[in-house]
Amino acid sequence: MSSDPVSWLMIEKGWHVHGSDGEHLGHVEEIVGDSGKDIWNGLSVTAGLLRATKYVPSERVGEIVEGRVTLDLDKDAFGELDDHGHVPPSEQFRA
Repeated sequence: MSSDPVSWLMIEKGWHVHGSDGEHLGHVEEIVGDSGKDIWNGLSVTAGLLRATKYVPSERVGEIVEGRVTLDLDKDAFGELDDHGHVPPSEQFRA
């Protein structure tokens, strides 16, 4: 059964994040943007308790369906992303 794509406004903390290769990369930690102005910058994705949280720019998101975000990056490219602390301080966060 396939789910229909949804808006970034529907993404919630804890949703699964997968790579373009089908690998499970982690879970959504935060949504970075301003929902009032419909501006979406990206996601903070946690890959586990002892691993750094990665910042994923919105342009790297391929598909959003309820409960799951798929990136246009594979597992190796995801590992090369900046840690979440590198997000510009002027951005607003929504958890």
